[in-house]
Amino acid sequence: MTGLARRIAWNLRHRWRRVFALLVVGGGVAAPFLTGVWWSLPLVWFVGLFVALPVLHTLTKPLPDRDDAADAETDPALDALRTRYARGEIDEREFERRLDRLVETEDAEVTDDGRADDVTDRVREGVRREIERVRE
Repeated sequence: MTGLARRIAWNLRHRWRRVFALLVVGGGVAAPFLTGVWWSLPLVWFVGLFVALPVLHTLTKPLPDRDDAADAETDPALDALRTRYARGEIDEREFERRLDRLVETEDAEVTDDGRADDVTDRVREGVRREIERVRE
């Protein structure tokens, strides 16, 4: 793909709203000449810019990932540990040892209000997922 074709494709993909608005304005200007009816210009502009553009924008707006909410609630200590393991600063055995200590610390912070088992299970499940993600 040539440089010009790549730029055009990028603009259509990322700036489609501007391209659409320009096409609507151009179509509105051309509408009276093509139809012979003067009020087709404001009609095309209104329908294109105030009806079609917001609907298309809403339909093409990307949905947030569910993982974003989970990542926002992750433990900074776990993130630091995972980063050190990924960099190779600690080996797998040391990683698992520190991870177990981190889980024990999390368990100790839980108050005894009847929900300790739920929290412990959630923490262990999260740690298990983290280990699997780091190993991949």
